[in-house]
Amino acid sequence: MRTLSLVVICAAAAASACQKSADKAPAGSGASAIPDFHNPADPAFATQAPDSFRARFSTTRGDFVIAVHRAWAPLGADRFYNLVRSGYYDGVRFFRVLPGFMAQFGIHGDTAVTTAWRERRIQDDPVRRTNIRGLATFATAGPGTRTTQIFINYGNNDRLDTMGFAPFGEVVEGMEVVDKLYGEYGEGTPRGRGPDQFRLNVEGEKYLARQFPKLDKINTATIE
Repeated sequence: MRTLSLVVICAAAAASACQKSADKAPAGSGASAIPDFHNPADPAFATQAPDSFRARFSTTRGDFVIAVHRAWAPLGADRFYNLVRSGYYDGVRFFRVLPGFMAQFGIHGDTAVTTAWRERRIQDDPVRRTNIRGLATFATAGPGTRTTQIFINYGNNDRLDTMGFAPFGEVVEGMEVVDKLYGEYGEGTPRGRGPDQFRLNVEGEKYLARQFPKLDKINTATIE
């Protein structure tokens, strides 16, 4: 299998007030404050995730569910939990889908949000699970660079384990939906004709809608 880098230019943006509705709070989670994804400094982003939880992604191809196990990667699980419940992933595209390898998402369509999250990095978790089909993992640009981008493995990518990619959850429902995500654009530039991550960070959703309109997107992501 050819070597494919998992370089990510991670998101962020200027703070703007806009508290999310408490309707997205998971029942029985004990979380009283919903973070505002426009403001990554919001103290609610420090909320610890439950030991296990499920996140449902409703997409343009259908629904899939990721079951998260905090013991696998605590820092990654906490970040993912708070991003989902804040509504960060709503409307976000699967911008890098490589059949046989993985499907990646997490760069926000609002460039202000992208800018705000760019330096909001979390430290690495030890790799306790192997990157095999269906497992969900944060993308990185090297040690200590995880922010908002996630990929779902399509196959056995155990070579990523030694590179520090720590799975935090697994697709337990709807893997057939993940398999159907549009991947004909292929790898991003300069390796392929897919989206340029630099331009996506700078131009946001307008760039993807104009040049890569067939990319699937997340309609809503919620904690079950």
